Amino acid sequence: MSLKKRATNDTEKTPVRITDTTLRDAHQSLWATRMRTDDILGIVETIDRAGYYSLECWGGATFDVCLRFLRENPWERLRKIKALAKNTPLQMLLRGQNLVGYRNYADDVVDRFVALAVENGIDIFRVFDALNDTRNIEAAVRAIKKYGGHAQGALCYTTSPVHSIERFVGYAKEQQALGIDTLCIKDMAGILSPTAAARLVRALIDATGLPIQLHTHASSGMATTMYVDAVRAGAGAIDCAISSMAGFSSQPPVEALATIFAETPYATNLEFKALEKIAQYFLELAPRRRQSNKMEPVIDPAILVHQTPGGMISNFRSQLSQQGMLDKLPEALEEVAKVREELGWCPLVTPTSQIVGAQAAMNVITGERWKVASNEVKNYMRGMYGRSPAPINAKLLKKILGDEKPIKHRPADDIPPMLPRATEGLDDPKLVQNEEDIVSYVIYPEPALEYFKWRALPPQQRPKTPADVELENQAGTKTAASTGPPGVATGQLLKDGDYAGIRAIVEAARGVGIHELTVRKGDFVLTLKTDGSATASASELALEIAERRAVAEAGSPKPAQLDVEPAARRGKTIDSPLVGKFYRSNGPGKPPFVQEGASVKAGDTVCIVEAMKLFNEITATEDGKSVRFLVKDGEMVQKGQPLVDYV
Repeated sequence: MSLKKRATNDTEKTPVRITDTTLRDAHQSLWATRMRTDDILGIVETIDRAGYYSLECWGGATFDVCLRFLRENPWERLRKIKALAKNTPLQMLLRGQNLVGYRNYADDVVDRFVALAVENGIDIFRVFDALNDTRNIEAAVRAIKKYGGHAQGALCYTTSPVHSIERFVGYAKEQQALGIDTLCIKDMAGILSPTAAARLVRALIDATGLPIQLHTHASSGMATTMYVDAVRAGAGAIDCAISSMAGFSSQPPVEALATIFAETPYATNLEFKALEKIAQYFLELAPRRRQSNKMEPVIDPAILVHQTPGGMISNFRSQLSQQGMLDKLPEALEEVAKVREELGWCPLVTPTSQIVGAQAAMNVITGERWKVASNEVKNYMRGMYGRSPAPINAKLLKKILGDEKPIKHRPADDIPPMLPRATEGLDDPKLVQNEEDIVSYVIYPEPALEYFKWRALPPQQRPKTPADVELENQAGTKTAASTGPPGVATGQLLKDGDYAGIRAIVEAARGVGIHELTVRKGDFVLTLKTDGSATASASELALEIAERRAVAEAGSPKPAQLDVEPAARRGKTIDSPLVGKFYRSNGPGKPPFVQEGASVKAGDTVCIVEAMKLFNEITATEDGKSVRFLVKDGEMVQKGQPLVDYV
């Protein structure tokens, strides 16, 4: 698995090695990581015959999405891939101390995660830190070497007033001192120009002598040319995706690069017949897995300004769509650049891309900059993610943290061992089957627990996975019933958003003694009884709304948004600023922020709304007494929906 140092003399034959990203970064960038394990198993043996240097098939967002959306076991996926890929090393993307999550974990979790990853089939670990803070990859590199893996360090490339070739060389020397085997220039947004790449590659080789690999995205249009210049400058390996999964916000196409290098001393020697079969497979799979059939621009020159990475772009669209604000994407991308500068010019790669992107989105969604700051943003400002490349805006720091002082040491030094007490908050410890489950639960408590509960059900009783529900919604709609009342066509098609959220409010209202709900849409008003047998079922409610909608839309080209409110509401309310999942505490087994019936003061945290992969604390805007929760723990809530009321 060694990468020979690239010769710069074109008369010497030194094949460039290609890492295939189709099974990880390509579908993360294009399909919001929605590829299923069965999709992979249907083609992985052919991919294994193509002659790649390595297959990137794990890590990144795949771990999260397997649990949260696909209801799959990510460890089982890895084992199944390894069983079929017998010739090609498997590679994963590891976020340093963040592993495959969005925050730092204790060193004992890092050690066991790496051990299990090696045991289940990972050969090469590309390990990075979003801030290029070398302290945050120390434990990961140590564990990789301990368990016999190949440690590939990574430099998160970005441009800013504080980033330079000299600075990147300094980061590389720090990583080399840890014992990395190879070094990757990770151009997560596709902003590395051909000239800058050649200069950086030469500087890194001269300073470290390490084998160099290049990773990029096709977003800006420079990727293919950049790869050619980087290889000629001495890079020994590049990341590509199969053509039907390449381009846009993904990687450049392997067939094109292999053809270009075939006429040079760097010929890849890949099997083109295998590549043709792989390309056709994903071409046929795409309509069932991509998030949208809408054609997006092939080249996005604005990325050179906002620097949003490929995987973040597709998730950004998905997240804004969930908030019903996809039309705000251009505004949100502009806001990304502003937030990034305020936070000290951090590179945009997980988790900083989620932190900056979600904050930018919330600034746009709420209509007021920094009205809501996620827990993750606050922890970033506290120094809990590491050193920012430049100082954070002082006024903003004061606004969010007050007089609290950020830490200066390695963030993980403050985290005690997590594994000994990992499952103490579980109501049913039997849901956890093995050590892999324990590690999954530590990294993703809520998604892992939801998956464990789903897995524990008999197959015939398991509800549809969130990803399957997404597909139904993308197809546009759901059939409410085979027949309906007068005025509604048989098989009336309804969007989930018309009634799913209302049904949840009906149940919550009944639980706190509200007996009527008023539903307003356009010019009509629908009153729903919530007590006993009078409660409307989801299908009954859907049909009523469909009938009224048909009437309302017949006379109005642009009907008003559906609005739901309790007919009898006490005093003041705290409403959700965005669409997400409601939680009363900071995690399973943790006490609620506020007890039912307790009083609150302005600024007190009362609950959390998880949205855009971040946990957003919702605070009281005024003092109040006798808090009452209107939503059940773990329920989905809509923007503007009352979460709490108090007198």
